[in-house]
Amino acid sequence: MATAGKVIRCRAAVAWAPGKPLSVEEVEVAPPKAGEVRIKIVATGICHSDDHVLKGSLPNVEFPVIPGHEGAGIVESIGEGVASVKPGDKVIPLCLPLCGECSFCQNPESNYCQKSHFSEPQNLLPDKTSRFTCKGKQIHHFLWISTFAEYTVVPEYAVAKIDAAAPLDKVCLFGCGFSTGYGAAINTAKVKPGSTCAIFGLGGVGLSAVMGCKAAGASRIIAVDINEDKFAKAKELGATDCINPRDFKKPIQEVITEMTGQGVDYSFEAIGHGDTMIAALASCNMSTGVFVMIGVTDSEISIDPMLLLTGRTWKGSMFGGWKSRECIPKLVSSYLEKKFNSDLLITHTLPFAKVNEAFELLRAGKSIRSVLLF
Repeated sequence: MATAGKVIRCRAAVAWAPGKPLSVEEVEVAPPKAGEVRIKIVATGICHSDDHVLKGSLPNVEFPVIPGHEGAGIVESIGEGVASVKPGDKVIPLCLPLCGECSFCQNPESNYCQKSHFSEPQNLLPDKTSRFTCKGKQIHHFLWISTFAEYTVVPEYAVAKIDAAAPLDKVCLFGCGFSTGYGAAINTAKVKPGSTCAIFGLGGVGLSAVMGCKAAGASRIIAVDINEDKFAKAKELGATDCINPRDFKKPIQEVITEMTGQGVDYSFEAIGHGDTMIAALASCNMSTGVFVMIGVTDSEISIDPMLLLTGRTWKGSMFGGWKSRECIPKLVSSYLEKKFNSDLLITHTLPFAKVNEAFELLRAGKSIRSVLLF
């Protein structure tokens, strides 16, 4: 492309400091160095983790920063040595990389990579420099991918090449929300046909977990949220029961245990609150119940160990257990084969300039997923 090797000036949403709204600015995006890919972002979803960034509650994020981690785009140019993608390819930047070299990447049962943010902050690219500047200042990357920018530079091992037929304004959700929730049911919990499930929190991730439970053949799927506006969508996606904890005088775990006899086989928490995690754990049966934690919490949790002594399992799930670069292209192909309809999660499509409006919809509980288009 004509822009290859040159600095690109484009729009990006910059968070200058915690607690401030995003500011749409003109930024300069440097060309990719060896092993890097510069991507023209076409569409980006908005995830609650981005809101945690804006509030300053996500650990180890440095400001000023360009957030966003649920995008899809087209390769504009590549750095030296890049072999897996070429200019013009449709791609999804990955918030969980797959370096292929660390011991976790080489373990077929692991999907975590030691180059991930939770092992080593991804505020700068691997060479410890940024490709973004604005008003003469260096701007930090977020999880290396910063999809709230028209162009972004990402290491090759954090990029998945996808089918050329994929609609980018729909499959951007596979960069985080859909993959995370759907995979938590399919890969992490390994939900069995005929089983019972409970999902706490019916945002984009929780509703994707509902879809995963349904796809796995669960016979009963109990959806739990205090926002009853989410119930119709939950039922459309496969929930058999929808309950609001505020409708009961007793703790919700007791309600679910009574509804199911012994508690569910699998429970999921997609909110990130300590109290709902404990409630979800106590909602699964005390012998073989599996609780999967998907939500990100910034507080410590105290727990009665008797909840676990009888045999319950508490599992964490990162990016739905998918080995990112290997699995996301396959998941996109399944979408194109109409094996599931993740489009139902998209409630709002807005121009990029309305990024702060999209966050207001999220905070007010009025959206499941808003997609921003450049």
